[in-house]
Amino acid sequence: MNKPTTVEQAPQHVKLAVDLIMLLEQNQVPPQQVLDALEIVKQDYLKKAHAEIEQKN
Repeated sequence: MNKPTTVEQAPQHVKLAVDLIMLLEQNQVPPQQVLDALEIVKQDYLKKAHAEIEQKN
């Protein structure tokens, strides 16, 4: 039988997601505020990822 994967064994991005969810839930941030903020964060990190790719070329 396979053992269930624990958070400690999860990839770093999964650990980060779990930590962020816990932080947001502990602070009782409303879901729409979280989604709006995440869209801003996503756009910022997409720009950063694109800049990194451009630097490598």
